Amino acid sequence: MDNITMKLNADKYLLMALEEDITSEDVSTNAVMPEYKKGKVDLICKEDGIIAGLDIYGRVFELLDENTEIDYKVKDGDKVKNGQLLATVTGDIRVLLSGERVALNYLQRMSGIATYTNQVASLLEGSKTTLLDTRKTTPNARIFEKYAVRIGGGCNHRYNLSDGVMLKDNHIGAAGSITKAVKMAKEYAPFVRKIEVETETLEQVKEAVEAGAHIIMLDNMDIDTMKKAIEIIDGRAETECSGNVTKENIDKLKDIGVDYISSGALTHSAPIMDISMKNMQPI
Repeated sequence: MDNITMKLNADKYLLMALEEDITSEDVSTNAVMPEYKKGKVDLICKEDGIIAGLDIYGRVFELLDENTEIDYKVKDGDKVKNGQLLATVTGDIRVLLSGERVALNYLQRMSGIATYTNQVASLLEGSKTTLLDTRKTTPNARIFEKYAVRIGGGCNHRYNLSDGVMLKDNHIGAAGSITKAVKMAKEYAPFVRKIEVETETLEQVKEAVEAGAHIIMLDNMDIDTMKKAIEIIDGRAETECSGNVTKENIDKLKDIGVDYISSGALTHSAPIMDISMKNMQPI
């Protein structure tokens, strides 16, 4: 994540996380380290996976003290092993202690998402299907979690509600029909915006094609129904499969022929990676 993106988009969330963790002072740290003392600590990986979020991890300490120095041994996207030294952080020991939990929370979460995404994406190798995330992200952590998906080998669906037109069941219900909803979207949205329509039945698929949808989501359909839907669409729109897609069942979907498979599990169900800061010592 580059410095401009960090300062414009990430810093405010990192500061909020620090303010949540340090409302007035870090009592424990101030008790054992009342004055400045320079020190260093190691960042150690405690399980195999894909590392993601190193810049975010480091930025937490830099926001507390811009003089903090970090010697990275790996970079985002690298495969890491249990016991591997990932970085050494040097600076004010009070900063290293106070920023530890927030920094690790981001790094563990992002690395867990990257690792899980990488596992799921590997199951689609050899197919024409692209793996997408969703908006099912932790509030105020979307920028970090969607970045982690990319590091893990997945791709991002729309970032937020301003990013594209997605007509889901309740939009269609509010408009009255798929046909009306697509017509209204084409009249309202800029012509550069693609229009995606969520469908649950073959009848809805037919209506979406005839209405001129650019992307048709096949939501919670069984495999046979999805195959029939793709035949109906016949290349007239891009196709997306969605609905409770996980590492355990995605292999069954890769040969159906959809253009995209979206999985909320990439961000809402990925376990964290176990990473620790160890060997703190004054220097």
